[in-house]
Amino acid sequence: MLTIPRPDAEETRDNAVFEAVLWAMSRPGDCRHMATPGPLAVALALVDQECRAHAEDPDLAEALRRTGATLVDLERADHVFLALDSDAALSRLERLSPGHPLYPEQGATLVSPARIGQGAELKLTGPGIETETRLRIGNVHPQFWAQRKRLCAYPLGFEVIFVDGEEIVAIPRSTLVEEI
Repeated sequence: MLTIPRPDAEETRDNAVFEAVLWAMSRPGDCRHMATPGPLAVALALVDQECRAHAEDPDLAEALRRTGATLVDLERADHVFLALDSDAALSRLERLSPGHPLYPEQGATLVSPARIGQGAELKLTGPGIETETRLRIGNVHPQFWAQRKRLCAYPLGFEVIFVDGEEIVAIPRSTLVEEI
């Protein structure tokens, strides 16, 4: 008799977070709920032994190591876990991989804590958005959006996933962001 493997609680949790991330990426600016809070939940859902990851937080870096991911410097990372609330963090954005014209999908995915619903009002347009979406993202450096605009020249650039407890908002490289 064939036995069908059943997912355990960890796999079920990670799959639910992965689904929330996919929905958030396909609908830029829409807030999605995760069953488990924080950047670690996103890390466990996205990162595995085939990934190269970078985290500034030592506890998160250790958790990434346990996934089997290779911990690398910022320039070579597929997944970067970085707070965006300081001048130092803003200067690190220059080092994120934007991908290559032949392989734009090799651009980094940046995961950052933020305050969804606070901060400057933003207008988002582009793929996945019918007309426009407005939202507020707080706890990011005031120059982040200008820096992102300069560094993301579609198809090159990086995706951003903002995490606020159990809520996430994703902004793909193809999304145009205007501060209102």
